[in-house]
Amino acid sequence: MLEQKRLDITDRVVGKFGQDQVELYVGEESIGRMLFTGQGNQYDLKPGYEQEENKIFHYADITTNPDQKYTDCDQEDGWC
Repeated sequence: MLEQKRLDITDRVVGKFGQDQVELYVGEESIGRMLFTGQGNQYDLKPGYEQEENKIFHYADITTNPDQKYTDCDQEDGWC
């Protein structure tokens, strides 16, 4: 089964400076940007990412019960 988890990825995020913004990456993947405004920093992140209290989080599907032999069995017809 898959379960959606909120993962703290703050330590893995790197930034590349641009004009009035910092492009944010995790590895080679661009996850959004941080904009410098007169009202403070604003984040424009891709879906699945969120910023809260100086941390960046990623929502990911995690496998639960990995020892389970069969998953996604057809409950109606009895096939696995």
